[in-house]
This record gives sequence, structure tokens and C-alpha cells, in this order.
Amino acid sequence: MSHLSLFELNALIKRTLEGNMETSYWVVAEIGEMRLHQKGHCYMELVEKEGNFISAKIKANIWAYAYRTLSGSFESITKTPLKAGLKVLLKVTIQFHEIYGLSLNVKDIDPNFTLGERARKRQETIQKLIDAGIYDLNKKLTLPKVPQRIAIISSESAAGYGDFISHLTLNPRRLHFDVHLFPATMQGEQAAPSIIEALEDIKTRVNSFDLVIVIRGGGAQLDLDCFDDFELSAQVAQFPIPVITGIGHERDETVTDLVAHTKMKTPTAVADFLVSGLEHFDNLLDESAFKIHQKVEQLFLTSDHHLVSLTSELKFQINHKLHEYNGLLDRKGDIFKYQAKHSLQKNQQKLAETTEALHNKSSLYLTNQNQRLSNFEKQFSLVEPSKILKRGYSISRLNGTLLMNAKPKDGDAITTVYEDGEIVSTINNKKG
Repeated sequence: MSHLSLFELNALIKRTLEGNMETSYWVVAEIGEMRLHQKGHCYMELVEKEGNFISAKIKANIWAYAYRTLSGSFESITKTPLKAGLKVLLKVTIQFHEIYGLSLNVKDIDPNFTLGERARKRQETIQKLIDAGIYDLNKKLTLPKVPQRIAIISSESAAGYGDFISHLTLNPRRLHFDVHLFPATMQGEQAAPSIIEALEDIKTRVNSFDLVIVIRGGGAQLDLDCFDDFELSAQVAQFPIPVITGIGHERDETVTDLVAHTKMKTPTAVADFLVSGLEHFDNLLDESAFKIHQKVEQLFLTSDHHLVSLTSELKFQINHKLHEYNGLLDRKGDIFKYQAKHSLQKNQQKLAETTEALHNKSSLYLTNQNQRLSNFEKQFSLVEPSKILKRGYSISRLNGTLLMNAKPKDGDAITTVYEDGEIVSTINNKKG
């Protein structure tokens, strides 16, 4: 049986590929991994995915001279450097080396494809939000007249966050804002989940804030792709309080910007927007205070004139009423004098009659009571102890207490009093 060495097999594969393949192909792929060699060569791993699963993979390289040209052109058009995670359209040649195996050599890159792919995905996200009926929900919320309690989603180390805080706190009128930072990753694959987590955290205490600010500084165009994420955009669109964004330069507009209540160019523009809103309200307060002051002064002036007029009228009415009441009082006084005199005479007569009747009744009552008292004295004299003793009775006592009320016992001494003296007896045997 004939056989081939490994080198012979690889050489056969190489000749077969070179004899049957085109010199170059345009291929759509995602850059799965990418690293730069110290000599300037670029080594990549290209992949194709179905959802989160890789369905195809191959190595590719861009030699140093070509990489400088291709990467510079790509970045100048797309405003972002070549990096892992980008979906690109590449012009490649197929290479097979007896030692290093199969790989692709990148000859050209079409930056317009990458821009178009981003635009397509972005439009798909917008349409999903519209179809779900949530695209403009946050825009329909009413912006608070005095938004001072601010929830900020940003990276604390970001220059955009520092600029925002500086503009907000160093405003000319020293207007106060109560700000609370909810840290989040603001670019890369973890940005969208991190910002969603911050929004969920704010939602648990949403009554403590007037609005939410999402800010970051500018950067490469593709660094803002996370803000085109459907889940993040849906969260912002359905958030219960207004969301204001300042996540890029003037030329940038993400889906998150579109669904937010208000989109500003930069973080400092957001700060200026908040300060100007509070300044406008402060001006309205000053204007209202001035109008109130003017109105009060006018009311005081009008009231003074009215008060003088009322005082004059009041004096006239008082004098008129006093004259009327004086006449009425005189008439009432005459009537009262007559009635009082008549009543006094009548009551004096009645008092005299009552006094006489009372005198008669008192005399009769005293006579009756004296007679009753005399009868009581006669009755009491009949029961006087000395008279009772004269009739042959005696009185017995035990220790000074009448015997009928005492409880004698053997050995007690009983004193018996009779008309001519008393007898002391000792109880020897008590029965009953």
C-alpha cells in the first residue's frame, strides 16, 4: 500500500489549493482576537457566530507594512481603531504552509461595510422599540421645574464626569444640586449590563431623585455601540423619571439618546442645561417676588385712601347713631324711673304684709314649741333615776356599764345602786 509523508501531504494540499482557489476573496467575519507583534505585524483570529456560538474560525494576519496603511484608513473613516469585536469585510488570500498550516492574509479592509453594519443594527433596535410601543415613553414624562436631586450614571474616573461635576457646582449663582453617583462601566461589552444594573439600583429608590443623568466623555464612534443595545435602550425608554444623556460629541447620536427624555451634546452641556433651568426658575421667583412687592405697595396705597374714606364715614355714622341712642336712652330712662318707682311702691306694700304675716306665724309657732318643751320636761322628770329609785327600783353596773349591756363572767364585781345606798356583789356562778 502506497503512503505519503506528512510533508508530502501538506505539499499536496498546498498545490491543490493554489491550483483550484481564486487569488483573493472578500470575506465577512468578526474579529474574535487580535494582537500586534513588536515588529508591527497584526495577528487575528476571525470567527463567525450564530447567536453566542462560534460556527467557523480561522487565523489571519496583516503584515506590518499593509497594517499601517489599512488600520490608518479604517480608523480615519470609522473613527475607531481595528479591534476585537468588530464585524468587518476583508479582502484575503488563502495561504497554506507546510509547518504553520492554513491561514488568511488580509490585503484590504472595507470600512464602509463596518459603518453600514452598525447603522443596520441600530435601525433594527429602533424599530424593535417602536414595535414594542416604548420608544417615546420617557419623552412623555414632565421634566421637574426644579430638578436638584440628581442620580448620575457614569464612571467616577471619567473626564466627562469630572467636567460635569465642576460645571454643576461652580455655577455663578452657587445654586445647590444634590448629586449621587451610581458607578458603571461606560464602554465595551460590559457597559450595557453595568448601566442597566445602575438603573435598577436607582429604580429601587426612585422617589429620592428628580431625574437621571447618563454621561461619559467622547471617544471613538464604535466605543458608543453599547448605547445602541436594545435592553439598555428599553430600560431608559421605560424609566419612571426623566433621563438626560450626555454620552458623546455633537456628531454622535445613539439609540439611548433617541429614547431618553433629553439628549445633550456633552456632559458639560448637561450641567449647563440643569443650571440654566434652575437659573430660569430662580429668575421667575425673583420676578414674582418683585411683582408681589409692587402689588402689596399698590394695595397699601389704595387701602390708605379707602381707610381715610371709611374713617370719615364711620365717624359720621357713629355720631348719628350716638345722637339716636342718646334720645332713645333718655326715653328708656324715663320709662324705667316710672316703672321702678311703681314697682318699689308695690313691693314695699307686699313686704309690709309679708312681715306682719311672718310675725304672727312666728309668735304662734314659738307658743306651740314652748308648750311641747314643757310637756317633754314633765315626761323626762318621770324617768329621772332618783325618782325611779324612790319607787323601789335599783340599777346594776359592771365596771361602770349597765349590766344589761355588759357581758359578766365569774369573779366580776357588780355594783347595785338603790335609793338609800349601793351593794357590791361578786359573781360566783354565772348561768346562761
